[in-house]
Amino acid sequence: MTDEFEVNDSPAAPAAGEKLQKVLARMGLGSRREVEGWIAAGRVSVNGQRAELGCRVDSMDQISVDERPLRRDLSSEVVRRVMLYNKPEGEVCTRDDPEGRPTVFDRLPRLKHGRWINVGRLDINTSGLLLFTTDGELANRLMHPSWQMDREYAVRVMGEVDDEMIERLKEGVMLEDGPAKFTDIVSSGGEGINRWFHVCLMEGRNREVRRLWESQGVRVNRLKRVRFGPVFLGAELPVGRWRELKQNELDALSMEVGLEPIALPAMKTSDKEKLQRLARKPSMHQARQPRGGRKPTRSR
Repeated sequence: MTDEFEVNDSPAAPAAGEKLQKVLARMGLGSRREVEGWIAAGRVSVNGQRAELGCRVDSMDQISVDERPLRRDLSSEVVRRVMLYNKPEGEVCTRDDPEGRPTVFDRLPRLKHGRWINVGRLDINTSGLLLFTTDGELANRLMHPSWQMDREYAVRVMGEVDDEMIERLKEGVMLEDGPAKFTDIVSSGGEGINRWFHVCLMEGRNREVRRLWESQGVRVNRLKRVRFGPVFLGAELPVGRWRELKQNELDALSMEVGLEPIALPAMKTSDKEKLQRLARKPSMHQARQPRGGRKPTRSR
């Protein structure tokens, strides 16, 4: 007597639905990394059951965050807006600061749906360009190392800087959290022991620019981010002010990370005027601009 086995050569059917963290990120609730943290912490449930990382959902599933059901239709179109903010020193990159310090979210316009997601962070003593978006998938790609989004900073260094030091910083040095380097360094003025440089790097690790210079025995006493990927911080945007990216700018940024362009949502004339008034509202911070000079070419 022989055993008979039924052989099924057909490929397994793909899992239905979309990954939960991707859906929540696309809805603008947070970046994919943030959402994954919520799921791991047990803050997200699907149809009354605690969600697990990687689970899939469709438009019929009921998702709750912190026991509050999400009302937005999961099948609705993505709303992709991007805000450029000229961060002053003294503001922290968090929504709620236990010490009561001003945050980068304080002056941004409020949203009727979703929320602003900050793309990366700047420490309290660093000023300059910050991006915010309503699209969590865009935020995730902009921050993910695989997309190689370079950052450019204007930095004032106190101490002696020679050619050998610059070459070491471009070749790479070992920091406490691994190797790091600048992809480009260009001198942009200064006298004595205080000199300005424009530097580029491909990562956004905590205090990385400062730590790189400190590894060479010099200190950073001014630091300002002036570019993130294809987005530049122009002189027309004062410290503490924001502006929304125009359609052509938004399209270029989306395509830079492999996303199809999406039209900006239609806006009532009254809402546009209100947004413009908010954007023109005087800032409590005085502009403190680093001296100009030659900038490094974009390293991609």
